[in-house]
Formats: sequence, structure tokens, C-alpha cells
Amino acid sequence: MTATRTFAFIGSYADADGPGLYACAYDERTGALTLLDQADGLQNPTFLAVNEDSRTIYSLTEVKDAEGTRRGAAAAYRFSPGEGRLQKLDEAQTIPATACHIALDRTNGLVMTASYHGGLFGVSAAEADGHIGPTLEIHRHEGTSALPVQNQARVHSVIVDRDNRFAAVSDLGLDKVFLYKLDLPGRSLARHSETDVAPGSGPRHFVFHPQLPFGYGINELNSTLTVYAYDAEIGSLEVVQTISTLPDSFEGDNACADIHLSPDGKFLYGSNRGHDSLIVCRINPENGLLEPVEYAPTLGGHPRNFAVSPDGRFVLVANRDGNNIVTFNRDAGTGKLLPTGSELRVSKPVCVRFAAFADE
Repeated sequence: MTATRTFAFIGSYADADGPGLYACAYDERTGALTLLDQADGLQNPTFLAVNEDSRTIYSLTEVKDAEGTRRGAAAAYRFSPGEGRLQKLDEAQTIPATACHIALDRTNGLVMTASYHGGLFGVSAAEADGHIGPTLEIHRHEGTSALPVQNQARVHSVIVDRDNRFAAVSDLGLDKVFLYKLDLPGRSLARHSETDVAPGSGPRHFVFHPQLPFGYGINELNSTLTVYAYDAEIGSLEVVQTISTLPDSFEGDNACADIHLSPDGKFLYGSNRGHDSLIVCRINPENGLLEPVEYAPTLGGHPRNFAVSPDGRFVLVANRDGNNIVTFNRDAGTGKLLPTGSELRVSKPVCVRFAAFADE
């Protein structure tokens, strides 16, 4: 029987002349991270995607065009589990604007990069050997919404569903979540439907429930979570609940960032920047509705993104302004979080991604 080991990869805000992408050993007993390798040469490698089959780590980065304007790009790295080393494969421009999110479809054949500043997302080929192929298409959104920051489309993420049929595209500028239908043979996406959220919400990230017919979105601008009924056959989302991510007593400024589910689908987690916490919610298995359980301090400023470990035992939070990745024990029965006392210090961490690889 082939043994597998779990690793964690960290993206950050970094200049090209310093380290920004980190590979870490992950202790499945304690949730602790140990730095194995780091890569420099990347401008703002803030978000990551992993192809476990080809042992490839995809990172956002930026390149300059002939006029000196920064454009969105992706870099691919091969990871060696035995040596714990990252080896750069290539780097390619993906979209004509700086990027904020990168994701793979479930066949690992498409790389999708989103641009907050450009109001667009691009689809690129991911080759079988891990290299980044050509940009296949670019989708642009148009429009505005209620707040000054919503003076244009601002695509923030692209997330595929569990059947790899539809992708949820959250547009913070338009207060809409779009569903795009995947055409895998044609290596393309086509706009299929759209769902409005309350004006001034600012949809940012999205997750599909692993078993139930629901999706969940976190809204950056008004600090809320939205529950959607998801019809996977016809490809539609319908808002069924919206709740605050903050306790009633909080009166300061806050902006939400990331959202994840526990592996068993019983709990939802969302990050608050300002309150500097993760909201923990219980999911009603009958109707998908959320019930807040606690607001757990993240022990660092501006918790951007975070990750739940594959076995559900730990949650690792990237505190950008705290310059730390903090490990929390997760109670499987209550969903609550308790710090383990373990943290990894890195500069301006933004994204955490787990991956399991067979021993070489």
C-alpha cells in the first residue's frame, strides 16, 4: 500500500526579489508546519491552486507587458515530496489585468484566473505535465452597483461545483454570482445564469456543499454570508438566507475574505478582517441554513485566507498583518476552534493550500 503525506503551501504578498511561495511539511498529529522550501522571483504570489496528480503548484504572479503595465500571470512549480523542494516549470501571462484568484477545474485541465481590477476572468490550458498552456478565452463583466468601490465589475473568484458542470463566479462590483457552464471537450466556459445579492454586499468567495444541494458565499463589503439553493441540473442559484459574520456587539470596520466547509459538510467557516476572527456556523442538514456557533479570534491581524485540514482536525489561518500562520484545533462535534500554540512566521501570508502526495 502506497503511503501518502500531506503538505501545505503558502502564498503571500511579496516583491519579486524576495521569497513569496512556501512549501511546508505538515504534522498530521499536531497541525504544525515546518518550512521546507521557498521560491522567489514572483511578484505578489497571493493565491495558489494544486494539481495533486502531477504534483504541480500553480501560483498567481504579475508580469509587465511591452508598455510596462502589470498583467495577470500564473507560475507553475513541480514539487518533490521526497526532497521537499519546489522546481519552477514555467510562467505565463493569463489575463490582461492583475489577478486575485486562481483555480483548477476538477480534471486539472483548465486554469482559471480572476481579476478584481479588470472585472474579468481568463481560462488557460493546463498541460498534462503541469506546464501552463495558452490562454483559451477571456470573459468580461460590465456594470456597477451601490457603493463607490462598485463603480465597475470586480470578479473575485471562480469555483467549480462537485460535478465539474458549473463554475460560480463571484463579482464584488456587480453584487452578482454568475454560473458558467463548463464545456470540457471545447475547453471553454459559457455564461449560464446569474443571481443578485443585496446591493452593497460585494460577493467575494464561494463554496459548494459536498453533499447537499446548497452553495455558500461570503460577502466582503457588508460582512455577510449568503446561503443559496443550488439546482445542479438546470444550473441555478437562489438566495435562501443571509446572516452577519459579526457579533452584535462589534461596531468597528470589517471586510470579509475567505470561506470554507468542514470535510463532513457540517460546519462553515468565514474570515473577518477588522474583527480579526473566523465565524463558525453549524449547517442545518435539512435546509442548509446557518446557525452561528462562535467568533474565534485568529491571533493575528487581517486574516485573509485559511484552510481546513483534509482530515478536518485543524484549521490554519493566514494572518497577513500578523505575519503568521496560526494552527487551531477543530472540535468535530461543535465546530469550535482552539489555538494549538503552533504558528509559522512568514511575511504577509495570504493563502494556505493543503495537498497529499504519494511517497516517491
